[in-house]
Parts: sequence; structure tokens; C-alpha cells
Amino acid sequence: MIPNDLARRVGEWLRGGGPHSEIVISSRVRLARNLALHRFPARMDEAEAALVEAHCREAILATGEVEPPMYLPLHEMPELDRRFLVERHLISREHETGTLPRAIAIGRGEVLSVMVNEEDHLRLQVLQSGFRLAEAAALADAFDSGLEEKLGYAFDARFGYLTACPTNVGTGMRVSVMLHLPALVITRHIEKVFQAVSKISLAVRGLYGEGTEASGHFYQISNQASLGKSESQLVRDLEAVIPQIVRYERSARTTLLAKDRHRLEDRIWRAYGMLRHARILTSEEILTLLSAIRMGLHLGVLPEISLSDVNELTVFTQPAHLQKIEGRELSANERDLARAKFVREKLGENGNA
Repeated sequence: MIPNDLARRVGEWLRGGGPHSEIVISSRVRLARNLALHRFPARMDEAEAALVEAHCREAILATGEVEPPMYLPLHEMPELDRRFLVERHLISREHETGTLPRAIAIGRGEVLSVMVNEEDHLRLQVLQSGFRLAEAAALADAFDSGLEEKLGYAFDARFGYLTACPTNVGTGMRVSVMLHLPALVITRHIEKVFQAVSKISLAVRGLYGEGTEASGHFYQISNQASLGKSESQLVRDLEAVIPQIVRYERSARTTLLAKDRHRLEDRIWRAYGMLRHARILTSEEILTLLSAIRMGLHLGVLPEISLSDVNELTVFTQPAHLQKIEGRELSANERDLARAKFVREKLGENGNA
């Protein structure tokens, strides 16, 4: 079961702080690692997977970075709890639906987490608020070094760390940032950004990573391959690109405000009014409305609402979170009603936020 304190709070990455946090939601560094004496997860049977999981659990808990209650065996959890962890960006959808013995380890503030027996034996993740890639990389490296002393990694002197997917061979590192880019979408310049980043071997994905759409104007930008580059180079490559995208988005917001202020303000205030008074809100609709609210906060259009509250609404109004709050399974229609009620209570229907 999901620990109560995890279900009632949000992680550090949603606090709305850090450099460029009005546009850069979070910075993430993920490391893929495998144990030398075992087959990759796709080739393991249940007995071998259970052995790997137990070995990794012992090593992870020995680091002291994860308390035992926050080491969660996914194969023993209800489906709703696993979906909750996907919405929290702690596990992937593939990890949620797997069949072998597997687990998630969660550190303090959800800054550090480790997926056990996903595509690789270990997927170490550091997730932080704002544009803080170098800091996230340093934390990931320190934790990885501690684990490597306890676990024998699959490593080749020529190719580097060996991984299930060839694109991860080498450093095994994926660095990414989650960006909120509504103005570039509205001004129809977003495709130019995508074309530019693809030319320098960066990938653009949706809110929940590979294979997902960019709901609410949220995009993840990351490196596509890790072979042939050092960890520091992968971080520097993204650090060189993201500030440029941030400048383009800020410029687009300023242009929108200057050219058609009334229409932009109307878009923002309509979204605010709907959130405070609507009786039914769908998952897709809430992300679109909160996207307008986020932009309105940055432009100084809306009254005082904290960015952390908006980030919290983005997560807590997702289907599994709503059902955890309600303490029961909800139909799609019941979720839409519960979502609207939750938002009204959070924002204050009569202006008493």
C-alpha cells in the first residue's frame, strides 16, 4: 500500500522553486544500471527476478537514503496504487504493468527514487524543481557510486555500462527537463523549437515521457543517446539549449501581452473562473486550464496564487490521486465531479483561496 504521508503531500520537484521555475517545472537525471551476473529483465524468469529484487533491496536500504517503509514491492500492490506512482513520475507505465517481481524505492522528498526490475535491473532517478541539472547529476552520481560498491554492475571497458536498450549503452544516463511552453504553442512557433532540438540529437516527449502526448503544454526534452559522451557533456549539452528555449517562451509571452493583451487576459481569467466554479472537469480539461493559470501568474495577470499550489493541483487532480483522496474507486463521471469539487475547495469558490 502507498504510505499515507506520500499520498497526502507532493514531492520537492513540485514546490515551484529553482531557476526559471515559471517555465522549467523540473530537472531529472536518470541512470540505467544492470547487475553483471544476471540476465536483463526481459530475459529473466520469476525466480531470477525475485533474486535480483531481493539483492537490490538489500543494497538500496543499506545506503541509508531510503527508509524501509518507502521501499514498495509493486507486484504486491493494488493497481490503483501503481497508477498513483505513475502520476507522481516515480515509476514508468511499463514498470506499472510489468509481471515480474519488481519494486520502487523512494527517498526523502521524492528527490531520489529507484525502479527495480523495469527495463533494466535498476533505474536511478533524481528529480528536482526548476532548472538544476548539474545539481541533480551530482546527487545521482553520489548515490550510484554508493550502490556500485555493493552491487556488481554490468560494465564493458569499451562500451561502458551495458543496458537493455542500445540507446542507453555508455553512460546509461538520460538527462531531461520538463517545460511549460503555452506561448510558443499559441504563437505556433513550437514546431520550430522541436525541429531545432531534433537536429542536435535531443528528443521531445509528453508529460509522462516516451509515447505520451504533451497535455497542458508540458514537454520533456532529453538526450536521445548516451554512447560516446561523458556524463558531464550530456548535462552541458542540455544546459546550453534549455535557456534558449526559456528565452523564446518568455519573448512569446511578452509579444502576446503586447499585441493582444485583452484577449490573453480573457483566456487567463476564463480559465480561473472555470476552475473556481465548474462542477465537472475532465483530466485533459484541467491541464489546459491550469496551463493558462501558470502563464497568468508569470505575467502578473492573476491575483496572488502560489506556483506550488498550481503544481499541486496538476498532480492531485489526476485520476489515481483523486481516488486515493476519496478513499475508493471512482467511475470516470465520478472523477470529473470530484476533480471539480477538489479544485473549488483549493482555490476558494467565493474568492477565499
